[in-house]
Amino acid sequence: MGLLNAVRRHPSGRIGAAIILLFLVVAALGAIGLTPHDPLKQYVIDRLKPPSGTYWFGTDLLGRDTFSRLMLGIGESFLVAFASVAVAATAGTVIGLFAAWWGHLWDGILMRIMDVLLAFPAILFALLIVAIQGPGVLTSITAIGIIYTPIFARVVRAPALALKAREFVEAARTFGSSQRYILSRHLLLNLVAPLTVQITLALAWALLTESGLSFLGLGTQPPAPSLGVMLAESKSMMTRAPWLMVFPGLTIMLAILGFNLFGDALRDILDPRTQERSA
Repeated sequence: MGLLNAVRRHPSGRIGAAIILLFLVVAALGAIGLTPHDPLKQYVIDRLKPPSGTYWFGTDLLGRDTFSRLMLGIGESFLVAFASVAVAATAGTVIGLFAAWWGHLWDGILMRIMDVLLAFPAILFALLIVAIQGPGVLTSITAIGIIYTPIFARVVRAPALALKAREFVEAARTFGSSQRYILSRHLLLNLVAPLTVQITLALAWALLTESGLSFLGLGTQPPAPSLGVMLAESKSMMTRAPWLMVFPGLTIMLAILGFNLFGDALRDILDPRTQERSA
């Protein structure tokens, strides 16, 4: 409750949380089928209708309701973003803790591997994954998860190295605590704050990356809608039906803005150094 109250008092936190909550509600309504129209059904007679009372965001070239497709597309894009960040956060945390705890040779090997992964551009790495398992949602989750794993590994490793030398860790070793206990109770619990902030910020980048992959045809495949797929389908209709590009583009922009605002607020709230500067 203390964290929720702090977020409510933070201007960026309130705005970011409201945007994220709105998109989550819209995605949930789309997932259970509560859309104004069938997002996949084609009404050819109503194709390229501008925004109106019947079709709030207009229709596409096949007569499909843009707003209904956005509701479903938000859920699809958010699913990939959350799943890929969960993969990256889990793998990166394990690697970062392992490198910090064992140090020396293992630290050097693991961090050099992370450096190699960081050197790969996201799109090129996605092309490699596509060549192995073909385009699709799983490809996006795998590629984005691997791409962001080094970031989490480095976020975890640096403070874990500092915590490893603290007195309470040495005391736990002296009393015979197991390595698993020390890693989970003394190191990992003290890394919750930076991990939470990094996860929130990574969701924004993962959403943008997923949209880019789907736009290039490497992620979600038509007719299933995602924000990137909708942008790709609208590129040939920019002048004739601009609403087909405007609404998905604005959705991506607002979602990323919401995650960034919320992440910045969490950083201000959870970082003691920020609190000392503002005091």
